[in-house]
Amino acid sequence: MAITKEFNVPVDSEHKAMKLNVFSFDRPHHLSFHMSWLGFFISFVSTFAAAPMIPVIREDLGLTKPQLGNAGLAAVTGTIICRVLMGTVCDLIGPRLGLSVILLATAPFCFAMAMVQGFEGFLICRLGIGLGLATFVACQFWMSCMFNSKCVGLANATAAGWGNLGGGVTQFLMPGIYAICYSATNSRAFTAWRWAYIFPGMCHTVVGLMVMYLGQDLPDGNYKVLTTSGALEKKSSMKVNLIGMKNYRMWCMVATYGFCFGVELTMNNIVAGYLFDQFGVSLSVAGVLASCYGMMNLFARSVGGIISDWSSNRFGMRGRLWTLWSTQTLEGVLCIFMGLSKDNLGATIAFMVFFSICVQASEGASYGIVPFISRRALGVVSGFIGAGGNAGATIATAAFFTKDSIETYEGLQYLGYTVIGVTALVIPIHFPMWGSMFFPASKTATEEDYYIHNEFTPEEIKAGLAAPVQKFCNNSRNERPVWKREQDAVEASA
Repeated sequence: MAITKEFNVPVDSEHKAMKLNVFSFDRPHHLSFHMSWLGFFISFVSTFAAAPMIPVIREDLGLTKPQLGNAGLAAVTGTIICRVLMGTVCDLIGPRLGLSVILLATAPFCFAMAMVQGFEGFLICRLGIGLGLATFVACQFWMSCMFNSKCVGLANATAAGWGNLGGGVTQFLMPGIYAICYSATNSRAFTAWRWAYIFPGMCHTVVGLMVMYLGQDLPDGNYKVLTTSGALEKKSSMKVNLIGMKNYRMWCMVATYGFCFGVELTMNNIVAGYLFDQFGVSLSVAGVLASCYGMMNLFARSVGGIISDWSSNRFGMRGRLWTLWSTQTLEGVLCIFMGLSKDNLGATIAFMVFFSICVQASEGASYGIVPFISRRALGVVSGFIGAGGNAGATIATAAFFTKDSIETYEGLQYLGYTVIGVTALVIPIHFPMWGSMFFPASKTATEEDYYIHNEFTPEEIKAGLAAPVQKFCNNSRNERPVWKREQDAVEASA
């Protein structure tokens, strides 16, 4: 693809878009936006396609509750390593190829689901399909490369939110496709659910090819072209990984993201079955009601990103941190109340909807912070934090939703308490030049100290490898606290 030199949106010195227009398909910023969320959306549809059809699949394959729980675990656990690797892939060859290849590689598992005959085959297919959730890392990395700090929270949140929407859409889409296949196969339920899996497999293939041939890695072109020309640093995977892993802020966010995105993954696996078993509603009704949880992604994750960007404009990075802590703590409280409403379907749905809004908003607020943890190791940081979401889902599912001794409504309450406790890890996240929730910024620390002198050696700086990062430092000064911005304005006018 030819390098894009002219842009139809205002851009900064890195050629990142200064605003997000979701109705635009202009190259490179907005077409990449749509390619990224669509790829992530399809992976969500396929990963959780089994959830709304579990009653039929359970009967066909003779699955027990522990087996269903383990299959659900496989769907979200396998991608933990894959997400970590995807971060490195994005740093080395770019998000476009990373996203397209993982979609194409997981498509065969969707088609293979039509042929499973027992628990082992079902487990392997759910594991393989779930690897596609690594598209999230490429999605968020891509948006962080395309959009300026003033709207990166919104861009990340909207792309991820619309992608996560697949978890809600699949709750009624797959039962609908199942119903069509059921009619076409003369009321043979055990054949219909298998045919239904052809649809997500086809979507993986088509969208994977679209991303590969229509997307663009960076505002100025694709990774291969830019690294060949010398315009982009050829990164060492070992060095970049070490930079990311030595940053304690990343590990705090790994844990906190594990109990917002991880909670969403867990709920996508259990909520339809919970409503079906606890309240005796039909399969189709359970699917529609369960879809309400995922459908909040249509706006809620974007709301988290908007609030994060707004609070940053008012209070700097400290505002972003307070936003994350507030929304995620409220998420835990509402999760507890959903479990306590076990005897009232209306109350359960009401708490579920507000609980979902807080979950998605917390995810959006999280990725308003992630792009600032490291510049040089952005892909690694995004990969580890994204993997934390799947690790959180694994822990939550294994601890609270696979044991016969724990009822699902009890598991929801335990999960809520865990969310509140883990969210406290936002408190120690401190940026020297911007501060933290309770402690102010250093009066002498600068963005250059953090992003350049902390991540590059003197030899690398002398060789010019840090030059592109200087632009990022300049563009991220808006994360400074108000007093520091006012001081900058006075000095600039002097």
